[in-house]
Amino acid sequence: MPAGSQCSNRILRVVSKAGIGILFSVAQSVGLERKYFKLKMFLQRSFRMQFLTVNGCTHHYRLTVPETAGEDAPVVAFANSLGTDFRIWDGVTDRLPQTVRTLCYDMRGHGLTALSDGPVSIEALADDFIALLDALDISTVHMVGLSVGGMVAQSVAAKAPNRIANLVLCDTAHKIGSPDVWNPRIAAVQKDGMSAIAEAVLLRWFDPNFKAASPEIYDGAWAMLTRIPARGYMDLCAAIRDADLTESTAQIEAKTLCLCGSADLATPPELVNALADLMPNARYEVINQAGHLPCLEKPDMVAQKIIDFLKI
Repeated sequence: MPAGSQCSNRILRVVSKAGIGILFSVAQSVGLERKYFKLKMFLQRSFRMQFLTVNGCTHHYRLTVPETAGEDAPVVAFANSLGTDFRIWDGVTDRLPQTVRTLCYDMRGHGLTALSDGPVSIEALADDFIALLDALDISTVHMVGLSVGGMVAQSVAAKAPNRIANLVLCDTAHKIGSPDVWNPRIAAVQKDGMSAIAEAVLLRWFDPNFKAASPEIYDGAWAMLTRIPARGYMDLCAAIRDADLTESTAQIEAKTLCLCGSADLATPPELVNALADLMPNARYEVINQAGHLPCLEKPDMVAQKIIDFLKI
C-alpha cells in the first residue's frame, strides 16, 4: 500500500463498519479523493452491497470500476423496469468494454431500495437519480433506461440535459398505458399480492418461446417479480399511469437510440417507434425474438447495440 498506509488501514476499518459512502465523504472533505482513488476502486469492487440515502430514501446501487478504467472513464448508467431489480442488466454490463464504468441502481420500492414515504412520480424518480449522481460525484452519464426506467431517463434528460451524454431507451415510451390498464392491476396487487399478477406479467415480458428455451431465467424472473414489495410495485404503477412525457420528451436534444423487442406486448414496437419519431435526434431499432426485457432474453445483442451506438 502507498505512503499513508496506516491512514488507509484505518479508513478500511471504518468503512467495514459504516459503509463506502462515508469514505467518499471523508476523503472528499480532506482533499484525498484523488490520492486514494485506487483504494476507492478497490472498495467499489469489493463491497457488493452499496447504499446511499438521497432525497430521504436509501437506494441500493452498484458502481463498477474495472481495473483498466480510469477515474474519469465514461459512465454507462442503467435504470430497470417495473417489477425488476438491477440484476437484469448483468448480462449486458458483463459484455461492455473494460474501459467504462457502469452504474446500476434500484428505484424506490424495488430490489433493496427502501419504500417511499409518500406518492411516487416519474419526476421524483428522476430527481432521485440526479441526486445519486451528485452523491457519487458523477457529472455526466450515458443513460440506458428500460420501461419505467426509460421514462425516468427521459425525465432526467429533459430536466438536466447537461447530465446526459447519450440516451438508450429500451421498450419504453413517452406515455405507457392508461388508468383503465393500471388501476385494475393496482387493485389486484392490493387485494391478492404480487402472485396474483405474475403469470400475466411474464406473458407480456417475454417472447413466447423464451420459457421453453430458458426455463431457469424464466423461473428466476418469476421469483424476482413476486418478491417485489406490493406497495413498491403499486407506487410505480401509479407513477407510470400519471405520467405523460410527450411535451418534455419532444424537446430532448440528446442523441438517442430507441430499442424494442419484436415480441414486446407491454410497449409494442409501434409505440417505441413513435417515441423515436417524437425525438429530434433519435433512431429506432428492433431486437428480434425478444419481448419486453431484451436485456434478459438477448443480452449479447443489447450490449452490442449499446457499444455500437455509444462508440465505446
